[in-house]
Amino acid sequence: MVKIPKHVPTFQFQTIYVINGGKDLTKSALVIGGGIAGIQASLDLADRDIHVYLVEKDPTIGGKMARLDKTFPTNDCSACILSPKMADCAGHPNITMMTFSEVVKVDGKEGDFKVTVKKKARYVDPDECTGCGDCIVKCPTKNIPDQFEFGLSKRKAIYIPHAQAVPRVAIIDPDTCRMILNGKCGICEKTCKKGAINYKDVDKVEVLDVGSIIVSAGFDVWDASIATEYGYGRYDNVVTAMEFERMMCASGPFHGHIEMPSSGEAPKKIAFIQCCGSRSEKNGWKKYCSSVCCMYAVKQAMIVKEHADVNEQIFFMDIRSYGKEFEDYIHRGEKEYKIGMHRSSRVSHIEEDAETKKLLVNYSGPNGDPLTEEFDLVVLSIGLNPPIGGVELAKTLGIELNEYGYCKTSVLDPLATSRPGIFVSGAFAAPKDIPTTVAESCGASAKAGAHIVGEGFVPAAPKEFPAETDVSGQEPRIGVWVCSCGINIAATVDVKEVTEYASTLPGVVFTKNSMYACAQDTLKEISETIKEQKLNRVVVASCTPRTHEPLFRVACRDGGLNQYLFNMANIRDQCSWIHMHEPEKATLKAKDLVRMAIAKASLLEPLQVSKLPVTNAAAVIGGGITGMTTALDIAAQGYPVHLVERAGQLGGNVLNFRHKEEGKEIQDFLKELIDKVNGNKLITVHLNSTVEDIPGFVGSFKLKLKGKEEIPVGAVILAVGASQYKPTEFNYGKDEKVMTNLEVEKKIADGGFKGKDVAFIQCVGSRNDKVPYCSRVCCASALRNAIKIKLANPMANVTVFHKDIRTYAFREELYRKASEVGVRFLRYKDTDPLPAYDGKAVKAFDCILGAEVKVPVDTVVLATGLTPDREEKEEIAKMLKIPISKDGFYFEAHQKLRPVDFATEGVFVAGSAHWPKFMDECIAQGSGAASRALTIISKPALSSEGIVATVNETYCDGCGVCEGCCEYNAIEIVTLEDGKSRKSVVNAGLCKGCGSCVAACPSGAMEQKGFKNSQIQAELDAFLDFPVGG
Repeated sequence: MVKIPKHVPTFQFQTIYVINGGKDLTKSALVIGGGIAGIQASLDLADRDIHVYLVEKDPTIGGKMARLDKTFPTNDCSACILSPKMADCAGHPNITMMTFSEVVKVDGKEGDFKVTVKKKARYVDPDECTGCGDCIVKCPTKNIPDQFEFGLSKRKAIYIPHAQAVPRVAIIDPDTCRMILNGKCGICEKTCKKGAINYKDVDKVEVLDVGSIIVSAGFDVWDASIATEYGYGRYDNVVTAMEFERMMCASGPFHGHIEMPSSGEAPKKIAFIQCCGSRSEKNGWKKYCSSVCCMYAVKQAMIVKEHADVNEQIFFMDIRSYGKEFEDYIHRGEKEYKIGMHRSSRVSHIEEDAETKKLLVNYSGPNGDPLTEEFDLVVLSIGLNPPIGGVELAKTLGIELNEYGYCKTSVLDPLATSRPGIFVSGAFAAPKDIPTTVAESCGASAKAGAHIVGEGFVPAAPKEFPAETDVSGQEPRIGVWVCSCGINIAATVDVKEVTEYASTLPGVVFTKNSMYACAQDTLKEISETIKEQKLNRVVVASCTPRTHEPLFRVACRDGGLNQYLFNMANIRDQCSWIHMHEPEKATLKAKDLVRMAIAKASLLEPLQVSKLPVTNAAAVIGGGITGMTTALDIAAQGYPVHLVERAGQLGGNVLNFRHKEEGKEIQDFLKELIDKVNGNKLITVHLNSTVEDIPGFVGSFKLKLKGKEEIPVGAVILAVGASQYKPTEFNYGKDEKVMTNLEVEKKIADGGFKGKDVAFIQCVGSRNDKVPYCSRVCCASALRNAIKIKLANPMANVTVFHKDIRTYAFREELYRKASEVGVRFLRYKDTDPLPAYDGKAVKAFDCILGAEVKVPVDTVVLATGLTPDREEKEEIAKMLKIPISKDGFYFEAHQKLRPVDFATEGVFVAGSAHWPKFMDECIAQGSGAASRALTIISKPALSSEGIVATVNETYCDGCGVCEGCCEYNAIEIVTLEDGKSRKSVVNAGLCKGCGSCVAACPSGAMEQKGFKNSQIQAELDAFLDFPVGG
């Protein structure tokens, strides 16, 4: 029995037991936590046709990401890329969202858990509330600090958590509601026309029957008031990074206008202080690195620069830009945005001028000299903490936590907890960025799904849409939504003026300006307005259709409108971004684009999709630990896998590793993994095999290996890894004193290492003019070897020459331990060339000492980076029509939210083929790629795209130009029955609607559905005949 809250003395507490699952419902999965980790895990499971209960303790899903303004390194609007995921989650037929709920008990074992969930009283019926906000307007109880805005703004006793809340349902705060506290008021109940207010609401309990559990409990931020030396809580103009995110955000308390809390004026000089709460053994601080702070500080500084010319300085010890294109992002901030970078500079304390409220920042200069500088605003880059309530949650689940309070995991099994059947994803396992979180969440869903599918598994039913309205013969009735996108669009484009202009155009019967068109409330509004206004076309003027068009298409289908009667105008990329400093011209151009989109929409026709059969098998290219993990996870759910390895044995780069992880020899782990693969009847291993081609399309690829018959598969996963850089520097290969990290590791393991004066040189083959990226793994590898050398011989002189030490997250322990055992660190400038070596000593300029230092050596260890094997990757890339990044690694569909997908459907990437990674990250991403592939190969059929090329046989003479230019082999030239005439035939399943054949056809016989000549001509006429811009 749950204790009755003290503030509800007159109402009874009610416990309702509802048993879900069993015979009435296929075995479900439980996901705890509704942040981006939980959302992604839920969607992957649901797309695998597994029913999911998503339990979130807050009233809305979205987690910390919903509070961010932008995301690095693309500077995408966080709401823009998260809102579609939130909406997908809310609308998915296989997901039951349980917000404002907590898990209070877990019984049973893997495959058969009984989970007790407490659904906390909202005092508003979520099934009745429409989120209209009338009750909030009338509520007399005001000035309550808004938790979502970190107290920077106020709310009322009844409120909706934030603008993009999902579900968009009001909630009453019982600690401040007058009616609940003393029975006096009741205004919101009188105001609500739907009768959704229920002051007698009580907590309810449900018992769920689930087969597996994923814990995605997220993180909390460090309490900055612990750092008394920085004055947070005492000085008005010292704020945390999360508060600053809300200050920058268009939907935040200041509507995107950055101002000093003390005066409301715009700051002219801002300091960002790194490692606040992290990388310190001070009381209340955390020893580990929080992984994301360096990058988000640079992001924030960039965004500020886009608003105003502000002097910005960042103070840090090491800049940890280890992720994909992070290093370029840092350089861009420093060079293009002129952000000041104070390397190896920790701030000692901050003082405030009592009269001006300006802040005096005291820090160490380049040579260690004490310096003081005045700033208007100081932003504390606070670190990540385990989630509040994490200890209690762990006890409830029966899982262990590590020494830092995060979920205990293993390097060799990074997604598993200490209790079988319960898995972890996201920042509850360790501090990490969003792409890593998303990839691991996909991986956790693969692990969890294996405890549910199997003999007798019945897939959950697909979503049912209302019958499509027949619009044939009707005059156009167009609804237009113009999105403000916070201030991404509205800061440059006059969106209200554009909305008013759209209402004057032919065929338009409804217009609306929305804060976020992709938010759940707007999507629901679109569906309802289609029915209410009898709309037969919809136009949305917002951001790019590349990411958001599918979302709006679904909204049309929910309204009973064919999804292809929808059109988009991209007024963010093409107006507000590119004409950032020309608001009038941007507004005029936006009007032009909207008018053109409406003109085309008037001529759009309903299109139909067809069902394409799926080959229920997968191909994994690459037999390292990533590929083997992927193969095993797919096979665990009952699907055949073809594992292709060009070498004569499985194992990849790990065959060269000679260290232990958590007491286990890596080679022993590798042998066990290989034995599992070889012993699995569903996995066919192809050694010494070369891929010649992989024609086909999603659900129906043909894997062609040299000298073998073609193999049909439904999905392809690329896990081809990367290679160790072969150095030419430091006379490597000629001087026996010079070795690589891996060579030293092997010598140490074999007992043959004899060096006494050892220099480790970092960033060999990385972070230079030719190879600008960080190889991520080198620092930790070097420190691991350095520690072993010192422990074996405490008298050895070991020096690490470095630009930055990048031991992020819990790997910071290696840095601390290396310092403890006496390893010396010499930091040289990041703009300097590699240290000099004359065969006897290594020489470099020490930034701390401010002098050149010469270190005698008998061993030089090169921390060599990873190279992408560009030629091999490019060969496969051409076969599958997938992109390669400028650094030579595979380039995913979206760096934040689709890190293992390609834009080419049915093809996925994992491990070091994507970017340099540690073993645990490769293993987790391998599982993630398996999960994404399973969402395809588990289906009997997939729907084809409606926008495809079509042939007008009257004009086609079978010349074959279209066949030659089609990159997808979707066109075939056939001979007709007369034996003479030749015509083009388009395979709708293969066609991607690129339009190349339409442009190439000399006779005009090729035309593309959704982009017919008449529709494109209408757009051109609209632009040329009525140009608003002159």
